[in-house]
Amino acid sequence: MDLSLDPRARHLLRTLISQHIRDGEPVGSRTLARSSGLDVSPATIRNIMADLEEIGLVAAPHASAGRIPTPQGYRVFVDSLLQVKPVQEAEFSQMRANLAPGAGTQALLSNTTELLSAMSQFVGVVTVPQRGQFAFRHIDFVPLDGQRVLVILVFTDNEVQNRIITPRRAYTPSELEQTANFLNAHFAGRSLKEIRATLLRDLRDTRSEMERLLSAAVELSEQALGEGGQDDMLLAGQTRLMGVQELSDLDRLRELFEAFARKREILQLLERTIHAQGVRVFIGEETGLASMDGCTVVTAPYGSNGRVLGVLGVIGPTRMAYERVIPMVQATADLLGAALNPETPAP
Repeated sequence: MDLSLDPRARHLLRTLISQHIRDGEPVGSRTLARSSGLDVSPATIRNIMADLEEIGLVAAPHASAGRIPTPQGYRVFVDSLLQVKPVQEAEFSQMRANLAPGAGTQALLSNTTELLSAMSQFVGVVTVPQRGQFAFRHIDFVPLDGQRVLVILVFTDNEVQNRIITPRRAYTPSELEQTANFLNAHFAGRSLKEIRATLLRDLRDTRSEMERLLSAAVELSEQALGEGGQDDMLLAGQTRLMGVQELSDLDRLRELFEAFARKREILQLLERTIHAQGVRVFIGEETGLASMDGCTVVTAPYGSNGRVLGVLGVIGPTRMAYERVIPMVQATADLLGAALNPETPAP
């Protein structure tokens, strides 16, 4: 679409969108003539604006009130006119301090959403990696009443979790201790998928006193190391959108907050970008969600040890400072990945 724009039209479109993002008001031809730095008359600018309006890149919300960018205009701006600014050193230091290695994954993810929200002044979002992607470091089983068992799990990403499981039969304290010792000795540092495959293979090949122990290990490890009903996604800063001029319509806000509460559609949108290279930007209807009309979602995948673990991003109005938000989202993804893999030097 933007290939048909001559340099003068491109410059004016960039100037108009930058000024609208900064001020939040429609931009008139006289204002553009002053701020563009071009030696052209307001009449010439009006003609160029009419052309841009005809191809759907700008719109006039009211008669003679100046123009604002359309979602298509923002798309051209982001794809070919944007001059991205690197994250300032002071901001980067603050981000790195908030995402320091050593904290458990859940704490890091919570810090990530809060950080994204605080720095963008919009909504910060991060998908939660499935626990099955992390190996466990140590496991203990503690018998409770009836058949219930308390599982104490330490994962290799420093996350500690307590879970209560209910096996198909009651296990004695001795059986639970034996099973924990067996799993710690033979499977620490391995994922549930690997553990399950090895145990089932060994169980098929074994017809001895080991069979009882292996059967217990299969059942207890599957329940203990499963997903356990964890959150799929964390959000922070939803109420910040209540102060955004473009989203002030109550019905629109209600739809948006209902989408945040359901999470499913937003999670599906984020998961579409899990194998993307770098930052992806969805503007308005590009999200595929009616509730996101008037919103932009900026996302980037994060990972550790060469594995993609999830996606993080910012949800805000289409009128956002893209030149700041895009590099901020990428830097946050890099820092979170480094924090989840302390052996890798931090960016």
